[in-house]
Amino acid sequence: MSVDATELVIRAQELLRAHPPAETPRTEFLRARFDAGLAWVHYPEGLGGLGAPRSLQAVVDAELEAAGAPDNDPRRIGIGLGMAAPTLLAYGTDEQQRRFLRPLWTGEEVWCQLFSEPGAGSDLAALGTRAVRDGDTWVVDGQKVWTSSAHVARWGILIARTDPDAPKHRGITYFVCDLTDPGVEVRPLRQITGEAEFNEVFLTGVRVPDSHRVGPVGEGWKVAQTTLMNERVSIGGMRLPREGGMIGPVARAWRERPELRTHDLHQRLLTLWVEAEVARLTGERLRQQLAAGQPGPEGSAVKLGFARLNQEISALEVELLGEDGLLYDDWTMRRPDLVDFVGREAGYRYLRAKGNSIEGGTSEVLLNIVAERVLGLPPEPRTDKDVPWKELSR
Repeated sequence: MSVDATELVIRAQELLRAHPPAETPRTEFLRARFDAGLAWVHYPEGLGGLGAPRSLQAVVDAELEAAGAPDNDPRRIGIGLGMAAPTLLAYGTDEQQRRFLRPLWTGEEVWCQLFSEPGAGSDLAALGTRAVRDGDTWVVDGQKVWTSSAHVARWGILIARTDPDAPKHRGITYFVCDLTDPGVEVRPLRQITGEAEFNEVFLTGVRVPDSHRVGPVGEGWKVAQTTLMNERVSIGGMRLPREGGMIGPVARAWRERPELRTHDLHQRLLTLWVEAEVARLTGERLRQQLAAGQPGPEGSAVKLGFARLNQEISALEVELLGEDGLLYDDWTMRRPDLVDFVGREAGYRYLRAKGNSIEGGTSEVLLNIVAERVLGLPPEPRTDKDVPWKELSR
């Protein structure tokens, strides 16, 4: 049955009558919303959706928001929503989808990404974490790094090497790892901001059941591409209002403090304001394209622009505010529950933005992706493409 906007409004109203937001515990309401197919309407029935066009999600969100219904705090569970869920939908078994998607969407279970390693960041396919099969389980040993939210996560999407005799892009398998299992150790990585939203994760003899393998053995790189493309869209293509994100605080400071204005700063602000608006509209167009299928390499271009703009805008804000731009209220070691790109003061935003060109794929790697997969330019020479992983120098 085709579901249109009118039908979605009716279903949202029925949900509100059965579970009045003011009287229903938050988690209970979110579970009911998922079961009604109003979590992400483009997902299949039974998995939080109704098989409706993705563009109609805004109809549901507006109806529920107007009634004061709680959301699922998407910033706190962004890795689950933006990366794990689409991968599970594309490659997960029916059992995996039924087990993981509901508590993922309601926020009852937080997810993290166990991809990067100390020797495999930009060259992720060189990863060395091993997974050796032992009956119905896999024994995993290795180290992951730059793992956002691992200190609050229950589950991690994990790629590990299962065939060292195969070339590096092959012989990798994709798993779901329980971070509460024996052998998993999460250690904080303190950042330049003083916080530790990132972590390093040590895996020592961790047993992952084969039922938590996502996709075929040895095809983890293919599965991981779905995760990575969705990651770049979720980072660089976030839905924002006009003057949302980094440009907002700078524009407000300009309007509210005329004594700070100079001609040179005005010209720079105008240029960055226009670029931020172009990036916002480009991200909106990309989300519309997603309604028709999986994200493509264009998400890499959006994420590239996000990183550059954030760094240039935050630098302009510090320069505009002068001494006030250097103030930063709290340098104590904290482990926040979520990644906050905008943050608190100008000094925080300036420091935090430095990581934007690294996380979610370094800008250098993304430039290669755009050049080769979007513009069709000749690829860079890769002498290790067909060499067995175990023979690579490390």
